[in-house]
Amino acid sequence: MKKGTVWIIGGSSGLGLATAKAFAADDWFVVSGARSFGKARQEKAIRELHLDVTDEESRAAFVRDAFTLSPHVDVLIYCAAILVLSPCELTSYDEYTRVMQTNFLGMTAFVSQVLPRMREQAHGKIVLFSSINGLLGIPFQSAYVASKHAVEGYAECLAMECGPMGVQVSLIEPGDHSGGSKRCRLSVSVKDDSPYRQSFASAVSQIREDENKGLPPAKLAKAVLRNVKRKRMRFRVRIAKTDQKAIVFLHDALPPMTNMRILRSYYGKKG
Repeated sequence: MKKGTVWIIGGSSGLGLATAKAFAADDWFVVSGARSFGKARQEKAIRELHLDVTDEESRAAFVRDAFTLSPHVDVLIYCAAILVLSPCELTSYDEYTRVMQTNFLGMTAFVSQVLPRMREQAHGKIVLFSSINGLLGIPFQSAYVASKHAVEGYAECLAMECGPMGVQVSLIEPGDHSGGSKRCRLSVSVKDDSPYRQSFASAVSQIREDENKGLPPAKLAKAVLRNVKRKRMRFRVRIAKTDQKAIVFLHDALPPMTNMRILRSYYGKKG
């Protein structure tokens, strides 16, 4: 007997793939959706369905096919995300829209799809991937940071609304992890005569170094699985190195200008 059905949205690479593998290894029925998946197929214990979270028809097809595979959805895990590295001034309207559609609006659409079934079941768990950057800003990631701040606020509202219905909500707040998909990390071209050129190059270099030295995705996947298996999920699960956890604490404890000086110095140290 399977332990339950879990939908993993954004399960083709990085943290999503690691999470899908962890649930499959623990004998869950895993339905994984991603844009890079082709026709529906079974990869060992993971059922892969094509999904573009920004497209209404694609979302509807995924939901229909997922319910055909299993009439239940016990857990929804939304970890689809893209990141644009760019100065605020140079980030286009279309780039902000693309990030928000993938990281936030696609997520809200899936929650609206699963809640009626979870209410009918009188149980369900919704796990939304935020980020350390959902709690503080860093330079040249404004679109991603804004989307993850939106996830944080939305999750608090959702937990208060659907808790009395037997549906639990949890936020996953990862720090840097290694092995992320490069196709999900976009970067604009900053011209040589741009006033942002030097600081942008320094920040991007530091961001990529931190990712390369990040935690293994399997560590996060195991933490997500443990939390889902709890009778009462923890609302916030932060999986990050000690220094990144510390900067979140300092962000709340120190004056805003002090925080900004610390972060500006850190991301500018390679300049």
